Amino acid sequence: MGKLFKEFKEFAVKGNVMDMAIGVVIGGAFGKIVTSLVSDIIMPLIGAVTGGLSFTEWKWVIKEGVSEVLGPDGEVITKAVPELALTWGNFIQVVFDFIIIAFCIFMVVKALSSLKKKEEPAPAAPAGPTQEELLAEIRDLLKNK
Repeated sequence: MGKLFKEFKEFAVKGNVMDMAIGVVIGGAFGKIVTSLVSDIIMPLIGAVTGGLSFTEWKWVIKEGVSEVLGPDGEVITKAVPELALTWGNFIQVVFDFIIIAFCIFMVVKALSSLKKKEEPAPAAPAGPTQEELLAEIRDLLKNK
């Protein structure tokens, strides 16, 4: 048990895992901001331009819902049955949200990349003689003696 805990601790405190965890938390918060941007600002503007069009209301009803029916004494005669529908408009809304979130993340990454200093590659060290060249030089020196 102690070894398992030690291995987990080493895994959890590695830089990449911590960076990923921070990225997930920030990404979740960023996703909420962009979702709010889409649903609270962009979609109402699209609705105003299109005359009140709302994607989320688009659906294909498979089976109509039934309201609850009460008798004269308040007793439930027929229970309510919810509507069965494919809400494909909501799917369009989620795809639209995704496209905007992906674009925003792309722009943030692009901005951060441009702010990061362009690291100039270190000048390459001059190539020294190969092992064969050194051995040939030693051989020639020994011949001259």
